[in-house]
Amino acid sequence: MTEEQFRAEKLYYISLSIAKSMLEKGVIDKEVLAIIDTKLLEKYRPVSGTLLAGKPLT
Repeated sequence: MTEEQFRAEKLYYISLSIAKSMLEKGVIDKEVLAIIDTKLLEKYRPVSGTLLAGKPLT
C-alpha cells in the first residue's frame, strides 16, 4: 500500500466514523448514511472500503 492509498483509507474511515456517530445521535438516518458512504467511496476510493461496499453499515 502506498502512502497515498494509506491516507485515503484513513480519511475514508475517519469520515465514515463521524457519519456513523451522527446516525447514533439521530442527526441522520440510515438512508443518508448510505448516501454519505457512497460519496466517501467515490471521493477517497479506499482499497478495503470497496471490499465492504454494499454491506450493512451498522
